[in-house]
Amino acid sequence: MHSDHPVIRLKPKTNAQRVRHGFPWVYDNELVTDRRTKALRPGSLAILHDHAQNVLGLFAVNPNSKIFARKLSDDVETVIDADWFAQKITRALALRAQLYSEPYYRLVHAEADHLPGLIVDRFADLLVIQPNAAWVDDLLPALVEALKAVIAPTSIVVNGAGRARVLEGLDETRRMALGDMPTDAIEVSMNGAVYFADVAEGQKTGIFYDQRPNHNFVQNLSAGKTVLDVFSHVGGFGLAAMAHGAASVTCVDGSQLALDLALRGAAATNPAVPFDTIKDDAFDAMAGLVADDKTFDVVVCDPPAFAPQKASREAGLRAYERVARLASILVADGGYLTLCSCSHAADMERFRAACIRGIGRTGRQAQLIFTGGAGPDHPHHMALAESSYLKTLVFRMQ
Repeated sequence: MHSDHPVIRLKPKTNAQRVRHGFPWVYDNELVTDRRTKALRPGSLAILHDHAQNVLGLFAVNPNSKIFARKLSDDVETVIDADWFAQKITRALALRAQLYSEPYYRLVHAEADHLPGLIVDRFADLLVIQPNAAWVDDLLPALVEALKAVIAPTSIVVNGAGRARVLEGLDETRRMALGDMPTDAIEVSMNGAVYFADVAEGQKTGIFYDQRPNHNFVQNLSAGKTVLDVFSHVGGFGLAAMAHGAASVTCVDGSQLALDLALRGAAATNPAVPFDTIKDDAFDAMAGLVADDKTFDVVVCDPPAFAPQKASREAGLRAYERVARLASILVADGGYLTLCSCSHAADMERFRAACIRGIGRTGRQAQLIFTGGAGPDHPHHMALAESSYLKTLVFRMQ
């Protein structure tokens, strides 16, 4: 056994089989914690044992996080260095090369690529790293070296901002690891639409690549339809619908910067389609549209994470219920309602129940026609190319 790594141990009642079968996390309440384990340096490595002292693998640890340990390897002798990163990235790259014809995609998607807490989005020769776990921060120079060796980018942005880092007890930062920061948004083609991603100032990496398959599903429902995209960011679902022949598109978001980029995308995607924006709190905007008796053939709501952790789960589920209630009123008879969640703490069953409650409070009937999304709690998570914490429901309203 590697003598340099300390040992951490599961509590007797913790289900070790879940870890053996591929679950990539160990929560702080599942471990035997004492002064020694609490003193471990965030981002350092440790060997996980079950209560009977059977080895479960090599894990990165962070005593400041609810997710205390993230699995890196079954082999406790594994050296986590630039060569190790390069092997993981090469494998991820080969898969994306089969899936996408252009170099615009999520290159590394955390646990799905066996790199927990790491996101790398690719914009041709520019890469954006989201280091959402302490171990990634700790080994960032090795990661950058590997990306330079495998991809040979001209620029690498480190976007260490967002709620995930706060939950890890990490400081926010946005800086260049290679090259210069772009001075304008980057044009990205996806599902026939044109998007503009602001990697310098925008939310997360500037675009939500992980929504690509859901954009595609909804756009196939949108030809000739009026579309309302709430929490639209830079126009995700709305621009995809426009590319597939929507009759009109309206985007709602609280950020004028995001809506300005959506307007640029609309002009580049299909300027013949009427395109409107509403800058407002999403709940207020929907309530206003309801008061004005507005309806749309397709309504999409893709809000931020209302339940990022267990402590906020009940309040978050009430927020999703409220979204579903307001949004369902805005859907014309026979139209479609798409509801999304990226909350870690609200699993699909709870999210679906909250949405159905919200729709039910309007007295309307709805047929669930599509369920999508996966996360680390999904049984096939490790086999999915673009899995995430996203949960998506599409209803046909009656």
